[in-house]
Amino acid sequence: MTDTASAPPGAAVPSPTFGPSAIATPANAVTVIRVLASPFLFSLIVNEGPTWKVFAAWSVLACTDGIDGWIARRMGTTRSGAFLDPLADKVLVLGGLCSLASTGVFPWFPVVLMGGRELGISLYRVYWGRFGLAVPARTSAKAKTFVQSFAVAAALMPWLQDSLWVSLVLLWVATALALWSAARYLIDGQRALTRMEHPSATAH
Repeated sequence: MTDTASAPPGAAVPSPTFGPSAIATPANAVTVIRVLASPFLFSLIVNEGPTWKVFAAWSVLACTDGIDGWIARRMGTTRSGAFLDPLADKVLVLGGLCSLASTGVFPWFPVVLMGGRELGISLYRVYWGRFGLAVPARTSAKAKTFVQSFAVAAALMPWLQDSLWVSLVLLWVATALALWSAARYLIDGQRALTRMEHPSATAH
């Protein structure tokens, strides 16, 4: 498929293969595979620990997040994909963190904090969605997921087993980003409510 960004000036831009309401798309297939494969990966983390096989499996599944996004941008983004993709990210990342915490590699406290943050913000967005208010994802939230993935990867890399402080530092950085992004979501929601209740206050 031709990338619209590289199309010559004046050339016809191809329409997306899938519309916003589509469900059975290649991008969603990659996302579903990530979700279905996650429990097997968690089992490997708990039973085998930091081996190259487990590290490679984690790296492959974590990279599928970029793959399904790449496919969606070229074949058409969908509402189902917008729901499934972040859900799959949460399942993979939180499952990996909990698996490492259950084996004593990570402390439970930051993992529980991040899990509570994900649940709370998800419910918060659903609540405002009932009133027609959207709370879009922030860059800090995306950075949080990125650092979480790297924390798990560092804990699973055999080369870093003598330097576990690396993964622990990444874990606490991810925790700080999680709390910071949660605070920003709360502020965004209140601002959106203010604009809805007092539209003339923001009018120019």
